[in-house]
Amino acid sequence: MSGAALGIEIVVVFFLALFLLHRYGDFKKQQRMVLFGTLLAWYLCFLIVFILPLDVSTTIYKQCKIDHEEPASAPTLSPSPSNHTTANTTVTPSKSILKPCYKPWSYIPDGIMPVFWRVVYWTSQCLTWLLLPFMQSYARSGGFSITGKIKTALIENAIYYGTYLLIFGSLLIYVAVHPEWHLSWYELQTIGITAANTWGLFLLVLLLGYGLVEIPRSYWNASRHGHLLIKTYFKASKLMTEKADAEENLEDVMEEVRKVSESIKYNHPLRKYIDTILRKCPVDYQEKMGRNMDDYEDFDDKQNTYPSEKSLVKLHKQVIYAVQRHNRTRVQWQILLQQAIHLEDVAKNETSSTHQFVHSFPSSEPTGWFSRYVYTPTAGGSGVLYLTLIVTLQLQC
Repeated sequence: MSGAALGIEIVVVFFLALFLLHRYGDFKKQQRMVLFGTLLAWYLCFLIVFILPLDVSTTIYKQCKIDHEEPASAPTLSPSPSNHTTANTTVTPSKSILKPCYKPWSYIPDGIMPVFWRVVYWTSQCLTWLLLPFMQSYARSGGFSITGKIKTALIENAIYYGTYLLIFGSLLIYVAVHPEWHLSWYELQTIGITAANTWGLFLLVLLLGYGLVEIPRSYWNASRHGHLLIKTYFKASKLMTEKADAEENLEDVMEEVRKVSESIKYNHPLRKYIDTILRKCPVDYQEKMGRNMDDYEDFDDKQNTYPSEKSLVKLHKQVIYAVQRHNRTRVQWQILLQQAIHLEDVAKNETSSTHQFVHSFPSSEPTGWFSRYVYTPTAGGSGVLYLTLIVTLQLQC
């Protein structure tokens, strides 16, 4: 079993990350580079969580073996023949007093974990500081060429990179000035790790105070269905306002795209940029704009004023942001609406005498074997009564 547990967990965690990515993403609509970066980031995060217990159990076993070897090799002080008790003598524990060491089933051979943690750490560093922020800015960039997108991504991440370089430079100057330390490749690695940990801990301190209070409170309030339903209504009203604002913003941006598309015809040099912008618009807007366009029309530079390439880049970025915001609020609204309907059903079935969970809107998806044989409407009704009893006891306490 040496190393077998590590290999099994590496394979299982990979398929777990792949399943979650398939569950929350669409492989057909996403680019392969985006899928690879997201899968690698999720995979490394899950690996740290699942492999850490194996490392801890292996370390405890190795420490136990070291404790058994030290008493056998340590010198023992013999008592004085004249006195049965001696002063200032140390008695080392015998080997029989220590607990026996049992080799765990998750034991990992020597030399594997240091290499494993180095690969995970430095790969995560590259993803956190280089690849993922750059890919995010590159995807949101309004440039029409690869060079323009790269330039925009570097400018947007200048502040993000600048904070890290500021900490790294300060530590580098401190080490260079210190007379007892000499710069080498190992010291540079240590400075880089220290700068990253300093930045991460500073961000963690800012967010930890809220998370330590809000996360336990959210789990506590999750058992209070009445409170949760009122809170969901409040979120729905707030999200509805944001959704309406996103739709209005999308309408304004699409109107501007329509005007620019009508002014720049198919034989214009800037028409290829307009086609790129149109491909980022929703399908229904593309159809509306396509019906209003002529197949071909001459243009006169003296009579018409056309937008510049820089203004088209700005419009392209506005289209990307407006479409993403509209899609995000639309999906959030659908999820929140399903939660509100479910909580309303829970509130209705708590007072029902049929002991069966009745849905107001039956699901359109086919019923699986779990819902058909295990989580039946009767089991769901008993679960609601059980949760109601727990909530009542909690409120009384």
